[in-house]
Amino acid sequence: MILPVATARRTGAWLWAELRVRKGEGLVALVVGLVAAASSIVPVYTLGYLVDQVRAGGSTDVIVGVSVVVLVAAVISGCAMGLSLILIARLCGRILADLREQVVDRALTLPTPVLERAGRGDLLSRVGADVSAIGSAVTQTVPNMVWSVLLGTLSLVAMVGIDWRLGLAGALAVPAYTVALRWYLPRSAPGYRAERESVAERGQLLVDSAQGLRTVHAYRLEQKHLADIDRASGNARDVLINLFDLFTRLVGRVNRAEFVGLSAILIAGFFLVDAGAVTVGETSAAAVLFHRLFNPIGMLLFSFDDIQAGGASLARLVGVVDMEPGVVPAEGAAPADASLVLSDVDFSYDGAAQVLFGVGLRIEPGERVALVGSTGAGKSTLALIAAGSLQPTHGVASVGGVPVGSVANLREHVAVVSQETHVFSGTLLEDLQLARAGASREDASSALERVGALGWVAALESGLDTAVGEGGHELTPAQAQQLALARLVLLDPAIAILDEATAEAGSAGARDLEESAAAATAGRTTLVVAHRLTQAASADRIVVLERGRIVEQGAHASLVAAGGRYAQLWSAWEGRTPTQAPATR
Repeated sequence: MILPVATARRTGAWLWAELRVRKGEGLVALVVGLVAAASSIVPVYTLGYLVDQVRAGGSTDVIVGVSVVVLVAAVISGCAMGLSLILIARLCGRILADLREQVVDRALTLPTPVLERAGRGDLLSRVGADVSAIGSAVTQTVPNMVWSVLLGTLSLVAMVGIDWRLGLAGALAVPAYTVALRWYLPRSAPGYRAERESVAERGQLLVDSAQGLRTVHAYRLEQKHLADIDRASGNARDVLINLFDLFTRLVGRVNRAEFVGLSAILIAGFFLVDAGAVTVGETSAAAVLFHRLFNPIGMLLFSFDDIQAGGASLARLVGVVDMEPGVVPAEGAAPADASLVLSDVDFSYDGAAQVLFGVGLRIEPGERVALVGSTGAGKSTLALIAAGSLQPTHGVASVGGVPVGSVANLREHVAVVSQETHVFSGTLLEDLQLARAGASREDASSALERVGALGWVAALESGLDTAVGEGGHELTPAQAQQLALARLVLLDPAIAILDEATAEAGSAGARDLEESAAAATAGRTTLVVAHRLTQAASADRIVVLERGRIVEQGAHASLVAAGGRYAQLWSAWEGRTPTQAPATR
């Protein structure tokens, strides 16, 4: 699975909506650009006038007057052009900034399983390489492209103003340019999409290899991963080579179009001058106007290379923006109590194989329920539905009588601690304050003490001011999990969901981490996806899930005595040594 890509129509609609919001800025930039383009045409008109005056034997005063006009027009054109480029770049930059914020905002609210199935590399390539591609386009290509369009349009109008027949002769180049573009665009557009996808694939492989470096080394998979990265890099290289080949062939077609237009003006001018319909100066002005179009038209056509790359990247980013968020907004109803209810819940990923079948579960306020079962039974999926991170395909999850999708400020009522805990870069205190921004040092110390982490934190040289995360002090898996549990204490939700939150500790620290989890969730309604059955045994109630269905539930002792599926799991658990204990997801 990859993250969605917006259609060309949807991408255009998003861009038009952004421009409408900033129509004042856009109008000012357009007017300044028109002034710049018009001022740059004045010297060419003046040149034609000078040619006619010289042929007529005019005095040297004409040259002085022409020089003054050219100088003033050049100053106005240069200043207006510079200001126009700045205004356009600023407008585009603000739109890009808004887009970047929208993408990050949506990425942070996407359901976790969506990102897991799509892969982090795809998302990282969008917020990294794709944003960079658009940034390059909006700061350089788009301003120059707008300038080229304005100058080209006014130049054609000026040629028609000199003589419509000269304008018509120059316009003969338009079909040639159109043929060149119609040949190039259908061939290059798929190439740019493939190029962005190949970059995303390469990024995903690099991320997987970097994050799983220890596993790669342990199983001696270095050569396989290098071969996969080399294949992806080679694919990206081949796509770029094909695109460059198309581009060089476009250049030849553009040059032929320029030859057609200039030749037509010179030939038409010769016959018109011979017939006395236009002067030599007017023909010269028309020829120079068309020749001056070589650079803006060439820039315009060659900019399609960057514009298409930026357009492909924009479609990928808008695709993320349009995705359905997994976290509900702040508006909604307040739960009546801390009960958690799942009613007749079905779930399937992308309409494929069904994971859950009619699951019904009620957890009373303050009750601690452990969810156990074999690998693939649907435990984590059920926990994510209970947390509001996933929407069931049928049925409903509710908190205090309110569907999770309608709970106001859901994360203040329901919090999740997962097996994969991230330690953010910064100090320990700043990491803890992510749960509650106003938490004091005393609050943080109290939370750490509650989960049994204050001892090792106090032993650090800088205590709560110790830098952690990337580039900082490296925490053990058990310490990182205790830090996450301390965040839970600071957040103080009524309902806590632990999705195998003690699985990373290993046998040595598992008991201590189970005690930390029990302390952090004391007094809260708690749903525990149990990795270790000793953690399930201490729960008020155990729910056994197999193949997406609840097969039995009850207290530990009664389930063991019943001799059912839980008794089998418990017997297997008791018979394992710490080094043999597999996960029971």
